Amino acid sequence: MREVQKIKEELDRRARAAAGKKAAFGEDIDLAGFTGKPSSEAYPSGLSALSAEHAKLALSAGVDVSEKGRSGTFLQMDHNVIHARSNAEGLEVMSTTDALAKYDWLWDYYWKAVAVDADKYTAHAQLNPFHGYFIRALPGQKASFPLQACLFLKSNDLIQSVHNVIVAEEGSDLSIITGCATESFGGSGMHIGISEFFVKKNARVTFTMIHNWRENVVVRPRTGTVVEENGVFLSNYICLQPVRNIQMYPRATLAGKNSLARYNSILYAHPGSQLDVGSRVDLAARGSRAEIIARALSHDGRIIARGYLRGETAPIKAHLECRGLILGERGNIYAIPELEGCTEGVDMSHEAAVGKIAKEEIEYLMSRGMSSQEAQAAIVRGFLDISIMGLPEVLKRQIDRAIASCEKEAM
Repeated sequence: MREVQKIKEELDRRARAAAGKKAAFGEDIDLAGFTGKPSSEAYPSGLSALSAEHAKLALSAGVDVSEKGRSGTFLQMDHNVIHARSNAEGLEVMSTTDALAKYDWLWDYYWKAVAVDADKYTAHAQLNPFHGYFIRALPGQKASFPLQACLFLKSNDLIQSVHNVIVAEEGSDLSIITGCATESFGGSGMHIGISEFFVKKNARVTFTMIHNWRENVVVRPRTGTVVEENGVFLSNYICLQPVRNIQMYPRATLAGKNSLARYNSILYAHPGSQLDVGSRVDLAARGSRAEIIARALSHDGRIIARGYLRGETAPIKAHLECRGLILGERGNIYAIPELEGCTEGVDMSHEAAVGKIAKEEIEYLMSRGMSSQEAQAAIVRGFLDISIMGLPEVLKRQIDRAIASCEKEAM
């Protein structure tokens, strides 16, 4: 325990040194504009105690409180863990706070995939820790159903800072649906989420994140992933609802031979929303492969779509693709694809395209019997195609409903 205390003291020291350090890019947010204290209201105890409204909001972010077709659930509201339980053998689910107290070895993973002193947001998360989830698949375990986690922001003007650690042990197969939702208050709020993934040899993790924030919420996720030999990490990110400002740049390191990382993102910027979203993959081992694909639609909002691939050895293969569609007169999309080859024999490519709905496409669909609005809606739906993500049918239906809502607003 004495060694654990030394580790924590060193992390605190580094965090205090970085407390004023701005992020490498993205709008700088004044943390003093928010509070660290939640409201004094009572919080529900367990999933069954959630109100109908809160259950509906959680479902809109992919989290079903009935737990039907789920292998376990973690739910945190503000700074309070409401529910944490695994329903499947070989899966562990608990708060990161409890996991650090239970497992001394977990400190060897804590702040290893994300640097505690990366910027003031990571520093704040270390100096003001409020749980987050710990999920672990034991060696060889293959869950039949996805596990779900929900981080819910309930109090007005609150900073919710969480630290998540996910470990897929050797030969395991883990699917996670994580949703973020916000109470329908009229004020503001901020979420800082640290997530660290460790995908061991021959393991597979499919991680789907659905953001369902509100117009005045600021979001700063900081994510790192380490993938070992023959490991697979699949990340799906979906943001279709209004939000004030998101800045995220998850980074994966392919450290083992024949490892794979794939990032899929579907982004919709509503009027006034700013989304600075990207992904980076460092291909550090022979035979590693990576793919970054983004679909960005701006309806009078602003999107910065970043992608970075670094080939450090050969042979490796990687591809980056960003397609942007602008609706309205004030929408902006900036596509920033970057490739860095560090040795002979790397195979990397990228493509990017940004534009508006072509008049010819509208006219063709109208010639097939559609109205102008129906034609535009059909094009938007085709553009926001989620079939590339390989999601379960229940989640596809929920996302389809969200896309239909976006179609109505856009038209």
